Amino acid sequence: MKSDKKRLNALQIGELIAERPIIQGGMGVGVSRSSLAGAVAAEGGVGIISTAQIGYDEDGFEHNQAECNRIAIRKHIARAKEIAKGKGLVGVNIMVALKHYKEHVQEAVSAGADVIISGAGLPMDLPELIGKSSVKIAPIVSSRRAAQLILKMWAHRYGRTADFIVVEGPKAGGHLGFSREQLADIESLDFDAEIKDINSCKKIYEEMFHTKIPVIVAGGIFDRQDIDHVINLGADGVQIASRFVATAECDASDAYKQAYIDAGKEDIQIIQSPVGMPGRALRNDFIKNLDVARKSVKKCYNCLEKCDPRTVPYCITKALIDAVKGDIKNGLIFCGENVDRICEMTTVHDLMEELC
Repeated sequence: MKSDKKRLNALQIGELIAERPIIQGGMGVGVSRSSLAGAVAAEGGVGIISTAQIGYDEDGFEHNQAECNRIAIRKHIARAKEIAKGKGLVGVNIMVALKHYKEHVQEAVSAGADVIISGAGLPMDLPELIGKSSVKIAPIVSSRRAAQLILKMWAHRYGRTADFIVVEGPKAGGHLGFSREQLADIESLDFDAEIKDINSCKKIYEEMFHTKIPVIVAGGIFDRQDIDHVINLGADGVQIASRFVATAECDASDAYKQAYIDAGKEDIQIIQSPVGMPGRALRNDFIKNLDVARKSVKKCYNCLEKCDPRTVPYCITKALIDAVKGDIKNGLIFCGENVDRICEMTTVHDLMEELC
């Protein structure tokens, strides 16, 4: 039966256009690489590859993570573009907290990424790192204050502004730009007001630089009703991550995908990440064991700029790699607040059709 829903407007970022205003959120380690990102772009969306330990399955990773990640960034951007066949956009998500943040940005630029989205910290130096490249850049922010700080800094220091802004709410998966206290009472947060405030804030910079700065809302976006809601608040598009996990094209193992399908609301927990931020994940044996004692770090994978293996509660690289490979009991599985609503496998094509 044909739907009578109104077709969503295309997303324009500078001279780049995505036919569908859906950005697939970056998910590391290894959950969103070229297979997923390429499939989303092929459907006219924006496919995002997470660079966090992206080369975890490259030969030599145990001995030289930096080089393997560099090789994998280039490989997966190229492969995603091959899959997309000229449609949509292909980009990367690069965490500010990474030890090799600068190198990841430069490699993504060199490899021809269309967009770079950067969060888990404030990407103050991102304009400098991309140089004169035409790649489009966006910070991930969760408040007007953070948006204002970045836009003001970029304008003052680099004479430019953001090409778009990702506004991430408290229902997102993975690392969150909110305190544990705020996350304990999500319903008391008026995030709709925050979206409107950020929209107002960026207008100053649109006028200053004579450009449009699209606002992309992320965090808990599950269906078309959610999309329509934030667009009515002034958003130009959405970023969705969790729903893309239970797709045939997602780069994670089948066991990882099944963990999403099997999850109930009672399985979702806010944890503390070695990144230094709260995160939302599935409560499994790994999380339960951390309630009792820290998991000693036997090997450092050089992933985070600020990480002391002697004191962190666990190694986030090992935990995420174990999970993506299929050890869903002993690995870390990040997820969004609405993971319990995901009940079956689908394809990127069918999901994009449903959403758009």
